[in-house]
Amino acid sequence: MSLNRRAFLAGAAALLAAPRVAFAGGALPTERRFIFIIQRGAADGLHTVIPTADPHYARLRGALAVEPETALKLDGSFALHPSLATLHGLYLGGQASFIHALASSYRERSHFDGQNILETGGRAPYALKDGWMNRLVGMLSQRGRDAIAFAPTVPMALRGALAVPSYAPSGLPDANEDLMQRVAQLYAGDAQLHALWSAALDARGMAGSTDPKARRQEPGEIGRMAAGFLARADGPRIAMIETGGWDTHTGQGGRLAAQLRNLDTLVGGLRQGLGPAWDRTVVLVATEFGRTAAANGTGGTDHGTGAAAMLLGGAVQGGRVLADWPGLAPADLFEGRDLRPTMGLDTLIAQTCAETFGLDPERVARTLFPQIALGKPLPRLLKA
Repeated sequence: MSLNRRAFLAGAAALLAAPRVAFAGGALPTERRFIFIIQRGAADGLHTVIPTADPHYARLRGALAVEPETALKLDGSFALHPSLATLHGLYLGGQASFIHALASSYRERSHFDGQNILETGGRAPYALKDGWMNRLVGMLSQRGRDAIAFAPTVPMALRGALAVPSYAPSGLPDANEDLMQRVAQLYAGDAQLHALWSAALDARGMAGSTDPKARRQEPGEIGRMAAGFLARADGPRIAMIETGGWDTHTGQGGRLAAQLRNLDTLVGGLRQGLGPAWDRTVVLVATEFGRTAAANGTGGTDHGTGAAAMLLGGAVQGGRVLADWPGLAPADLFEGRDLRPTMGLDTLIAQTCAETFGLDPERVARTLFPQIALGKPLPRLLKA
């Protein structure tokens, strides 16, 4: 069989039997689940976790400022955007922590470069060719199938030496069984394609109970769909979920309210779908960088530096806002325009992963961020 024909048939197999993922031989020897939700586009941390006690916030944001009486109070200094009711309930129940004024080692404002550094864990854009999540999987397993990306293609964070599968619900109608059998017969004599087809069929069976509404990409259904994989005894224990649309240069008030509501609904779907496994789950939500402290002239904000991150899940030692708050006075802003980062996102990621899987913190830091000297440890993040 020619290389071109083989490639064509392999692609056809993937298309007809989506989702393109299979798990065999049991999951990682741990009951903990780790999920990374990336907010692509630079989510505005000041609009998400609002510094209500900072007297400069309202001045900088003007009409874009979230009114304190509508925000969901966290403590004496911070409140959540009103669209995050589910996350606020998790916080009150000790299952959510918010980390503010943090950033990766990147200090420019390019989405592409910032996301590459966030996902690879390198010191400079494209300095590393694999992702920190792939290296994390390598510390725990040599199969790769213990992780999954809920995305059309495998994101950079999960690319590397181990082949990690991806799954995104297809909007195409299901192939009928007659066609499936004919393709199976076609592949029966080819060892490579037969193995590919069998793996795709196994995955199709795993996702067979997925609600068809998930195909419409409704956030709650996507959360429940992802949970359907993660809750299985033989399912993955590490996952990444992509979310986009966080680049709010204009009309931020309404747009970001909808984005945050979608995130809130997604997390609610995860919690519902995971059932008892939620108590052993850690969800990290982070973005490539934050946005300017001041609103711009079009009702939005521009690319910035310091941001906010979230730790959610039944395994989280929550009910806290972790922040070495730098202040929003003119002299306190980074380069006179951005929230100044006082904590490293790299430190948060490494410590979260080490605590989640009971790994040596120094070894995790060296593996996930080999080019970066991490800062001092944070207070314990997860339940023992």
